[in-house]
Amino acid sequence: MTADIIGWNRDEMAKRAALDIPDGSYVNLGIGIPEKVAQHVPEGREVIYHTENGLLGMGPVPASGGEDPELINAGKKAVTTIPGAAFFHHADSFAMIRGQHIDVCVLGAMQISEQGDLANWSTGEPDAIPAVGGAMDLVAGVKTIYVITQHCTTDGGPKLVESCTYPLTGKNVVDRIYTDLAVLDVTPAGFKVLELAPGVSFDYVQQRTAGKLLPAKG
Repeated sequence: MTADIIGWNRDEMAKRAALDIPDGSYVNLGIGIPEKVAQHVPEGREVIYHTENGLLGMGPVPASGGEDPELINAGKKAVTTIPGAAFFHHADSFAMIRGQHIDVCVLGAMQISEQGDLANWSTGEPDAIPAVGGAMDLVAGVKTIYVITQHCTTDGGPKLVESCTYPLTGKNVVDRIYTDLAVLDVTPAGFKVLELAPGVSFDYVQQRTAGKLLPAKG
């Protein structure tokens, strides 16, 4: 007999994050769960998607058979464009990022510290991914950084920690975290719970969080 599923699934996490993206925002989405955010933007709200390989105005995933091999996002996945989309040089794309012209970035994570430090590209092991890619530029240049991640690792360890032990992507960069258990803000006093997933208690989240956890009114 399997245990009951507790918390939000990946689509529900992405939907919850999408609710917090303001109308008219320019947004960059990381690979994995963050990509799902584009599917859940509330009707009537306009969000313009940027991908660091040189496209502003990225549209939804194309229908099967309608892929253009020359039209991909930074994760090498097929995409479409919306009316008014623009293509540009890779360097110009990073000038947009570094010049703080992107409003929101949604990324995944391996660890987030209670100070808002983010580790999302390597475990530091010899066979780990060899480079950080564009994530380091994104967390340094984008105005607001959201993170979507499972609250715990596959072996049950905490991802929300007092201090990161993996190589950092950026220090003091994360603003808000969306996990399968809760929505949390990074504050000077610790992780502040803004919302709990259905069926999840504060104590349940605390047991799975290594950093300091604060209730919404704390």
